[in-house]
Amino acid sequence: MTSTPNDLTARLQRRLENERRHIEETAASELRRLGESLSAVAESALRTIEADTAAATGRMREMLLRAWVRPLLVGLSLSLGICGGSWAAMRLLWTAIEWKVETLAALTVDIEQARRTLTEIEETTWGLELMEIDGERFVVLPAGTLESPPWTVDGRPALKLSSE
Repeated sequence: MTSTPNDLTARLQRRLENERRHIEETAASELRRLGESLSAVAESALRTIEADTAAATGRMREMLLRAWVRPLLVGLSLSLGICGGSWAAMRLLWTAIEWKVETLAALTVDIEQARRTLTEIEETTWGLELMEIDGERFVVLPAGTLESPPWTVDGRPALKLSSE
C-alpha cells in the first residue's frame, strides 16, 4: 500500500485532531478537578472564617456584657435600694407626723377641758384660792370679805392653815 501525500496529511490531521481532543479532554478534566479543589478550599476557608467570626462575636458580646450589663445591674440595684429606702423613710416620717398631729389634737382637747373645769371650779369656790408661800399654806379670800384680816396676799385677805 502506497501512501500518497494526501493520505499522509489526512492521517496526520486525524492524529493531530485526536491528540488535540485528548489534550482538550485532559485539560478540561484537570480544570474541572482544579475548580472542585479550589471550591473545596474556598468552602473550607469560608467555614473557618465564619467560625472565627462567630467566636470573635461571642467574645465581644461577653466583653460587652461584662463592661455594660454588670454596671447597669449594679446601678439599677442601687437606684432601687435608694428609692425603696427613701420610700420607707418617708412612710416612717409620715406616720410620725400623723401620730404627732393626733397627739396634739388630743392634748388640745384635754387643755380645753381643763380650762372649762378650772372655770367651773373658780365659779363654785366663790373666788377662793389655795396658795403656799415659803412652806406655809393660805386660803386667799375675795377682796372685801374681811375688814381686818390677819394676813394678806397680793392685797387680798388670807387665812393661814395650820400645818397639822
